[in-house]
Amino acid sequence: MSRRKALPPKPPADIFAPTRPNPPVGKRGPGRPPMHDEAWTKVTVVLFNRQIVFLDRLASNIRAQTGAAISRAQLIRALVDAAGDADIDLTAARSEQDLKATILARLGRFGLDA
Repeated sequence: MSRRKALPPKPPADIFAPTRPNPPVGKRGPGRPPMHDEAWTKVTVVLFNRQIVFLDRLASNIRAQTGAAISRAQLIRALVDAAGDADIDLTAARSEQDLKATILARLGRFGLDA
């Protein structure tokens, strides 16, 4: 049996050299395009079935009227941002019902002054 002569090792620079050409600028990889300009965190939130039905119907109605596809997450983020931007003091709330009443009062519902 003849033994093959071992090849000399590649110099370290060759190990990290690209093996494929770089993709053209502007061409993106698989998956959805990035939609967020700021840092984000994925969270799990428990919602009641009636709330999911509301979000789904709202998204469906928006799509029927405008053709725009709005996700549940986009709806929830918009509602949270609106509450944050509305300058409503929610710090006195002691329950979910208090929060809801305060927000509805600010919106002028239930005959309460804002």
